[in-house]
Amino acid sequence: MNGEVGAVKSGERAPQQGGKRQRPQANMVNVYIMGKRHVVPEHATIMRAIEYAGHQIIRGAGCREGFCGACGTIYRLPGDYKLHTGLACTTLVQEGMSLTQIPAVPMEKAIYDLEKLTPDVRTIEAVYPVTFRCVACNTCSKACPQGLPVMDYIQAAMRGDVAKVADLAFDCVACGLCALRCPAEIVQHKVGILAKRLTGRYLHKESKELAARLKEVASNKFDAEYEELMVMDKTSLSKLYYDRDMEP
Repeated sequence: MNGEVGAVKSGERAPQQGGKRQRPQANMVNVYIMGKRHVVPEHATIMRAIEYAGHQIIRGAGCREGFCGACGTIYRLPGDYKLHTGLACTTLVQEGMSLTQIPAVPMEKAIYDLEKLTPDVRTIEAVYPVTFRCVACNTCSKACPQGLPVMDYIQAAMRGDVAKVADLAFDCVACGLCALRCPAEIVQHKVGILAKRLTGRYLHKESKELAARLKEVASNKFDAEYEELMVMDKTSLSKLYYDRDMEP
């Protein structure tokens, strides 16, 4: 599909044909996807707009509902000097938006043995020493599509308050947009992951329910159910998923 062909100007609707009432058509807007103009429905998310424009997304798409963090995107808007950030699956397009997806954030991921670490500032210093370059500019928080207080949990990491870091970073989807915007070049989301692992291993009370469930899994209690799921067709799986009991 070529977004340049048959373009409808922003705000226009398709005309009636043959005197018959036509179905309402979506208003269209102009967006620039990786430098090329395309005309897409105004109600589309960035991800839907990219696909509407004819691109097949083979990286940078996962849950499509704002949970996995795989679709980090940067964009600018007309007359606005700011560089904006968002998730492609939850951010709606706007007229004149110029965007580029960031399906992977380049960084060096620390390798460590959790059993050899302690939940304190010494571990932060040893695993992610770049954390202590924070200048408290709050750019990371402004870039977060989840609205998390990223700078606050980095400051907590510098104090060695691992539990606080884990709490504030709990809803992080690890998109890495904070790290892309950070002038101190910190990998904030990785610091958050480290803190959550340390908290789960050393600071949280042992869960009796989790231990019991792991014991059930090890005893092959659910193997028959897994095998049944593996041979189900897509329709049956979909029905089972949407008919499941859900907490209010």
